[in-house]
Amino acid sequence: MQKVPDVEPEYNEMKIPGRIAILGGGTWATALAKIVLTKETHINWYMRRPDQIEDFIRIGHNPSYLSNVPFNLDRITFFSDINEVVKNSDTLILAVPSPFLKGHLEKLEVPLEDKFIISAIKGIIPPENLVVTDYLTQYYNIPAENMAIIGGPCHAEEIALERLTYPTIACPNLSRAAMVANIFNNRFVKASTSIDVSGIELAAVLKNVYAIAAGICHGLKYGDNFQAVLVSNAIMEMERFVDAVSPIKRTIYESAYMGDLLVTSYSSFSRNRTFGSMIGKGYSVKAAQIEMEMIAEGYYGVKCIMEMNDSYNVEMPIADTVYNVLYEKAPARAEIKRLREILK
Repeated sequence: MQKVPDVEPEYNEMKIPGRIAILGGGTWATALAKIVLTKETHINWYMRRPDQIEDFIRIGHNPSYLSNVPFNLDRITFFSDINEVVKNSDTLILAVPSPFLKGHLEKLEVPLEDKFIISAIKGIIPPENLVVTDYLTQYYNIPAENMAIIGGPCHAEEIALERLTYPTIACPNLSRAAMVANIFNNRFVKASTSIDVSGIELAAVLKNVYAIAAGICHGLKYGDNFQAVLVSNAIMEMERFVDAVSPIKRTIYESAYMGDLLVTSYSSFSRNRTFGSMIGKGYSVKAAQIEMEMIAEGYYGVKCIMEMNDSYNVEMPIADTVYNVLYEKAPARAEIKRLREILK
C-alpha cells in the first residue's frame, strides 16, 4: 500500500469530491461526518428518520450516537429523503448497516451512475451474498472505477476522541483512491491507498465473524493465551478464503486485513466482540441483539460467508463454529471445545 500526501489532485473529471453526502445516522456515519468536516466546509447528511434530524438540530449533536461530538449546524444540510440527497450530491459516503442498504436504495428514483460512491460498510448484502461494490455494479450499473471503499482499523469511538487512525482507501483507480484519501486525511487520520477492493471488503466481513468468536471465548472465560491462538488461526483462515475468492497478490498482514481483525477482536469498542461475549455468557442471540441495540454485522456476515463458501470449499473451522452457535443453536461451550482441538 502507498501512503498518500495531503495535496490537491491535479485533475478531477468526476467532481471528486464535489458535494459530499453521508448516508446513515449511526455511530460510524457520525464519525465520518466529523472527519470530513475537518476539511470540507459543508456536507449533506441523510438520515431516514425525521425525528432524529429534528433532535440533532435542536441539541447540536447526534441524539443517539457519539453524543460527545458537537457539530456546526450551519455546515450541514439534513435530508430524510434519499432521492433529494442523491440529487444534490456528487460523492456519496455509504455508512448504513449492510442488511439495510438494499431497503434504502430501493426507494431511489434518481440514477446513481453519475455519482462517485464511497462504501464505508463492512458487511455483505443479504440474501445476494455480495460485497457492496459488487452489489452496486450488478444492480445499479455503477462502474468499479466510480467506487471506493474504506477499510482497516478505524473504530468510530476513537475517531470521536481524535485518536490516530490509519484507514485504507481502495479503488481500482489509484489516482481516484488518492483523491478519496485526501477527503479524509487530517491531523488524526492518515489514509493509505490500495487497489484490492474485493480483498479488503471480504476481510472486513470476516473480521466481524472472527471478533464474534473472540467474544464468545471471552464470555466463556478463556484466557489471553487461547485468544492469541484463535486470532492467529483466524488470520490464516481469512487469507485462505480471501485468496480463494479474489486470487491476487496481497499481504494479509497489512493493516487493512490483519489490523482490522486485531482491533475488532480485542477492542472494548467492538460491537461484534461484545455480541459474542454475551453469547458466551449465555445470552440467546435474540436477547443479545435486543440488549445491544446496535448492529453486530458479523451475525449477518457469517451466514453469507458460509453460503458463499459452498462454491469454494475453503476450510473455515472458526467461521463454521460461529455459524453453528448463531444459526444452528449449538451450545457455545461445546462448539469452542470442539474448535480448540482443531486450532494450531
